[in-house]
Amino acid sequence: MDLGDYSTLHRDRLNLLIHLFAVPLFVLTMLGLIWALLRGQIVIAVLVLIGPVLALALQGLGHKREATAPRPFAGPGDFLRRILREQLIIFPYFLISGGWFRAWRAAAR
Repeated sequence: MDLGDYSTLHRDRLNLLIHLFAVPLFVLTMLGLIWALLRGQIVIAVLVLIGPVLALALQGLGHKREATAPRPFAGPGDFLRRILREQLIIFPYFLISGGWFRAWRAAAR
């Protein structure tokens, strides 16, 4: 899989740690949100929505520490596409393929 500029945008150790915890938080709480909506539990859905918002806010703070900033979003559709792609596909692949560990080791230098 082509990660594009993903590894260049994830070189700071704190940002790497934030992503290690924030991406699973995003995924799990989005699943919880979908589950709550399917069950018609609107109050729970609203409460669970805090998870993805918090996860994205944390990742945004982490990205501010990086030397290379990600390109700006072109609009709401681009935001949604890029966020879902990073959370559900790119970061898990980055982690499983060893990219995260290589970036962690490289950041120590």
